[in-house]
Formats: sequence, structure tokens, C-alpha cells
Amino acid sequence: MDKNTLGGFIPAIVTPFSANGEIMEDAFKHLVDWLIGNGATAICVSGDNGESWTLSADERGRLTRLAVDASKGRVPVMTGCTSPTLSQTLIYARAAEANGAQGLLVMPPTYVLKGSRDEIVRRFAGIAQAVKLPIVAYNSPRRVGYGMTPDDLGAVLNAAPVIGIKESEREFFHHTHLLERFRDKIAILVGPCHFILPGIALGAKGFIATGPEFLGRDAGRLVEIGRSKPTAEYAALHYKLTVVYQLLMGTGTWPAAFKAALNLIGQPAGIPRDPVMPLTGEALDKVRRTLDELGIATVRAAA
Repeated sequence: MDKNTLGGFIPAIVTPFSANGEIMEDAFKHLVDWLIGNGATAICVSGDNGESWTLSADERGRLTRLAVDASKGRVPVMTGCTSPTLSQTLIYARAAEANGAQGLLVMPPTYVLKGSRDEIVRRFAGIAQAVKLPIVAYNSPRRVGYGMTPDDLGAVLNAAPVIGIKESEREFFHHTHLLERFRDKIAILVGPCHFILPGIALGAKGFIATGPEFLGRDAGRLVEIGRSKPTAEYAALHYKLTVVYQLLMGTGTWPAAFKAALNLIGQPAGIPRDPVMPLTGEALDKVRRTLDELGIATVRAAA
């Protein structure tokens, strides 16, 4: 995995949990195979969608190994390793490395009022010194509480061999300047679904996003479509991505709506882990109704 091969449809896979909070390993392996069948170019384990905040180092390592084994060499596996401290981040990173991960997804320091540039740089430099895996930075202001500026990223690139960034800033001015400055230096991966197609048109290499899974095989075609002249199909897929993203991000407590929607289309996502509760009632009906309106076939009630 390097800046030239990193790109395309990189789903952040959910971690299926049973009612007692156990990882449903067979369901997880099924999801890996389903995503690759729909065109995934890599699998991202223990990210936000995977409820990483509930996962121990051993569980992250186990999920990494399961994904590596299930992929059977078809695509690489990237593992989320973020923790507030560098020491705990390295524990997660070493567990990922020991279990066959080919890349790490890492946020700047979390749960601080605002990490300084020196603190952000120290984190990425420390990981690079300790673990010999490619690093993909992850900028998500709404998750971390603050965002990395393009200047912050430039400082990180001077200190650590970061090959890409998952950019989840929801403001497109930021994406525009990021792409102009760094698209030839690293692989820029779009986070928000409604920025995927315009981001690719401006030079993004792919996406780690929530929602493309519901496009089926079209998810694997989004980079090709984004690089071509806009057509009616382009507009229709952009609209569908936008509505799905709004639905999943705006219904219930994350990631209850995402798991409910996957269950509704027949994919075994299980239920969220404590403290998040499964989606029920009107919220679940809203997810089913919206999927139906978008022409996304639902097959059974959510778990």
C-alpha cells in the first residue's frame, strides 16, 4: 500500500455484535466478502463504522486477522489505531501489524481541547518510528473536536511518511484547498458522501465513506464515474449518496442507523455495542422508507 495504489472504494466496515456484545466473526467475514464483491479496493477495520471506541487491542488484532484471511489477498487491510495517547495508539498499531494489516488509519490526538501542531506532528512521527506500516491520516473535526489545517498536514508530511488522508471536513472550501495543495503528494480520500464525486473530479484518489455500500456494484465504479464528464447517471448517484449520507448521519445514535440499514438490505451487521442502542420504531421505519424511496431493496427487518 502506497500513495499510488491507495484509492478507490475503501469501505470502513462495521463490526457485527450480538445481543451480548460478542463479535459475530462469521458475519464479519461475510461482510468483507460482500464488500470486495462490490468493488472494494481495500478494507478499513476498526474505524468509526466499526465502533472502534469499544474495541480492545486484542479485538482490533482479531478483526484485522479475520479481514486479512477473508480477503484472501484480493485487497489490502487497513486498521484504525486512534487513541488519545501515543502509547495506546502504538499498542493498537502493533496489534494491527502483527495480524497482517498493510496500513494504519490514525487521527490526531483525540479528547483534547485542541492539539497543537507540534503535538500532532509528534504523534505521527512517533508512530512512523515505531511501526513500519504506511500511515493514512484521518481528519474528522466532528469526531476529534478540532480539525487539521492544510498547514498542519504539511508539517506532518515533513515528519512522517504519511501516504494519504481520509478527509472528513464537511466544508468544501477546505477540500478545495487541500486538493490543490496535496493531490500530487499523497492520496486524498473523501469522507462525506456528498463530496465524493466532485472531490474525485478535482483529484481525490478515492473515498472512505459511509453510504456507498448501498449503491451495490456502483460503489466500485464511483472513481471512474467521478473522473468522467457528468451525466444523468452521475447526478443520480450523487443525489443517492447525499440522501443516504444524510439519513445515516441524522438518524439515531451513530452507528445504529448504518447497522439497521445494512440489516435491512440483508447484510448481517448485528447491533451496536453498549452504550448505543439498536434503532427501533419510527426511526427504523424512516430508514426503511428512505431506502425504498431510493430504490434500494430491503429484504427483512433490522436486528
